[in-house]
Amino acid sequence: MSAPKPERYKLKNVFWLNHKVAAFAVAATTAFAALSAQAADFKEIRFGVEASYAPFESKSSSGQLIGFDIDVGNAVCAKLKVKCVWVENSFDGLIPAMQARKFDAINSDMTITDQRKGAIDFTNPIYAIPNQLIAKKGSKILPTADGLKGAHVGVLQGSIQETYAKAKWATASVDVVSYQAQDQVYADLAAGRLDAAFQDAEAASKGFLKTPQGAGFAFAGPAVADEKLLGAGVGFGVAKNNHALKDALNHALADLKSDGTIDQLAAKYFDVKVVVK
Repeated sequence: MSAPKPERYKLKNVFWLNHKVAAFAVAATTAFAALSAQAADFKEIRFGVEASYAPFESKSSSGQLIGFDIDVGNAVCAKLKVKCVWVENSFDGLIPAMQARKFDAINSDMTITDQRKGAIDFTNPIYAIPNQLIAKKGSKILPTADGLKGAHVGVLQGSIQETYAKAKWATASVDVVSYQAQDQVYADLAAGRLDAAFQDAEAASKGFLKTPQGAGFAFAGPAVADEKLLGAGVGFGVAKNNHALKDALNHALADLKSDGTIDQLAAKYFDVKVVVK
């Protein structure tokens, strides 16, 4: 049995512990202050968006940008006390436009994939939506190479659905047709120029199936999952090495998830839980 430690030894340990706690508190405060200072450096955040993908981003009859991504972006700007500026751009041109500094970040239902991460950075995932095929009700079309053989399938140019369809279906006698805007896909599907369209399930439901244009159409087969090609969640795209903006956005998004704001916004648009915690 060891002898009791001298009182001065105990006091030394207490002093050491208090010193470490104080140092940790100072470090945490300094880190938070630095992040706040970074956010304060931004007077505005310019978000690039392709505004034809309801319910994520679209335009009202008056021309105002509306949708879940728009609401989240505005909430982030409010949290960081900066002005939100929205810059419209075709989806397939969002990454090169940001690299050319036409805007600061991409906020347009862009899924995080390894291919895209080779060109840009992303914030932490905000939400995840399943991907699904739509076709005429009663159609025998299925989201497989055999189930689509000889069919014309519409996809948004530059989207993960285009990447997947070209990799998995185009090599098996499936005609994959790319469009610059999602509403063009829906128009050709409704007009009979396409047999099916492939996009995320919520965009298909809210942007087409639940509209008069989508009468007579339905989901064709189950959701399609492929983490490598279709990713595992949506985030804001940020230019490589723009650490200050990425950190500020991540901090704001974490706060908005924690206080339930993003869940509340999602409940306005979606029928299922989509927010990634």
